[in-house]
Amino acid sequence: MCNSSSPSAAEVSDAVNFGDFYKRAKRFRLFEPSVGVLGVAVCAVIFCLFLLDYRTATKGLTRFPSQNERLLWLRIDGDGGGGRGGGGGEEKKIDFLSSGGGCDVFDGDWVWDERYPLYQSKDCRFLDEGFRCSENGRPDFFYAKWRWQPRSCNLPRFDAKIMLEKLRNKRIVFAGDSIGRNQWESLLCMLSSAVPNNYSIYEVNGNPITKHKGFLIFKFIDYNCTVEYYRAPFLVLQSRAPPNSPPRVKTTLKLDQMDWTSSKWKDADVLVFNTGHWWNYEKTVRGGCYFQEGSNVEMGMSVDSAYEKALGTVFEWINRKVNTTKTQVFFRTYAPVHFRGGDWRSGGTCHLETLPDLGSSLVPAHTWNKYNIFSRVLSSHSNVSDSKSLGVLNITHMTSRRKDGHSSLYYLGPKVGPAPLHRQDCSHWCLPGVPDAWNELLYALVLKREMTRKSNSSSFHAQV
Repeated sequence: MCNSSSPSAAEVSDAVNFGDFYKRAKRFRLFEPSVGVLGVAVCAVIFCLFLLDYRTATKGLTRFPSQNERLLWLRIDGDGGGGRGGGGGEEKKIDFLSSGGGCDVFDGDWVWDERYPLYQSKDCRFLDEGFRCSENGRPDFFYAKWRWQPRSCNLPRFDAKIMLEKLRNKRIVFAGDSIGRNQWESLLCMLSSAVPNNYSIYEVNGNPITKHKGFLIFKFIDYNCTVEYYRAPFLVLQSRAPPNSPPRVKTTLKLDQMDWTSSKWKDADVLVFNTGHWWNYEKTVRGGCYFQEGSNVEMGMSVDSAYEKALGTVFEWINRKVNTTKTQVFFRTYAPVHFRGGDWRSGGTCHLETLPDLGSSLVPAHTWNKYNIFSRVLSSHSNVSDSKSLGVLNITHMTSRRKDGHSSLYYLGPKVGPAPLHRQDCSHWCLPGVPDAWNELLYALVLKREMTRKSNSSSFHAQV
C-alpha cells in the first residue's frame, strides 16, 4: 500500500487509488459536458493537488470541520485513525472513558473512515425494507463511510460482544416514533453482527419486523436479553375525543397522561426516548387531533405549547415511576429532516445529496424550535432529583449536517425500484448509516455511566 518503499509498488498504488479518486470525483459531476470548461479546470486543480500530497493524505482521513466554512480543507490525522491517536501535529485526544467528564462527545466532526460501515444491510435480517437503501438501488455508498469524531476525545470503538455482555439478562427499550424505530433497527443489526447464529435471535411474539402499530421485542437467547421497540410517537396518550366535543375533534392527545404502553417501559434497564416528528400541525390539528388537559379540550392551544407540556409530563413520569438507580434513561433529541424545495407532501427532495454539509447546515427553523423547547423543559426540571439522572443523546447538531444520509428515493424495495421524484423520504435514514453513530454514542455513554457507578461505589466502600 502507501507505506511501500518500492517505487514501482508506489506507482501502482497511486494508479489504483487515482482510479478510485476518479470514480468519486465523477459522482460530483465534474466530468459531465454540461459543466464544460469550468469543470475540467476544477478537476485539473484537484488532480494536481492530489498528486502533490497523495502519499501524505492517504495516511490520514479527510475531515469536514464544523465551522461555517465554504471550502473543504484536508486535515491529516497522522495515525491513520481519523483522530483516534492524534498525529501530524495535532494535540493527542484523550479517551472518553478515561476522561473526567470534560469532553463533549456531541461537539465534533464527521470523518471518512474506510473501516465503516459496521455491518452490511444484506447481512442483517432485522431491517425494514425501507431502510435498505443500497439494496433498493441507491448507487452511492458514501453515506455509510462517515464516523463521528468528537473534537476533544476519542470514543470507544463499538464492540457488539461487549455491549451484549452489558445487556446480559437485561432489557433495552426504545420508545418513540419511527425515527426511534430507525435507531432500534440499527442497534439490532449492530448487535446481531456478533452472533454467529442469527436464528438464536427472534421476536418473542412471532411478529415479523414490518411497520405496524404496537411493539416488537427481539430476544438474544444466548445472552437472555431483549431489544425492544414501542411505537409511541407522542409519548403521551392519544385517545378518542371526549363526549360533547366539537365535530372537528376526532381524537385528542392527553397531555397529562403517558402512552398506554408506558407501564411496559418503566422497568427496563436501559430506556431510550424520542419524540418530535409528529408534533406538527399536519399530524395533529389538521387531522382532527386536538390537545386535552384533564377533561378540557384546548381548541386554541398551539402545537408547540402542547409539545412543551407533553415533555413536562414525560419528565415528571420519569421522576415518579422510574427507578433510576436501576434504569439508565436517555432522551434522544430531535433528528432533523432535509427536504429541499418543499416537504414530504409537496415534492421536497434530497436524492442528489451525497456528502455531509461542510459547514453549518441549512435545516428548517422548526428543527431548532423543537430542540429549544426540549432544552427549556429539561432546564426547568434540572432541580428534580431523578431528572438529574437523565442522559441526553444530543444528536440534533451533528445530524443536521447529514443531508446525504436519508432514504430519499430508495425505500420501496428492489422489486419496485426508486420512488417518484415528488415522493421522497428525507426524514428516515438509510441503514447502515447515521443512526449507527447515535448508537455508538449510546454505547459510550452506557459504558461511561457504568464506570462512574463502579467508581462511586468503590469510593463509598473505601470511606466506610
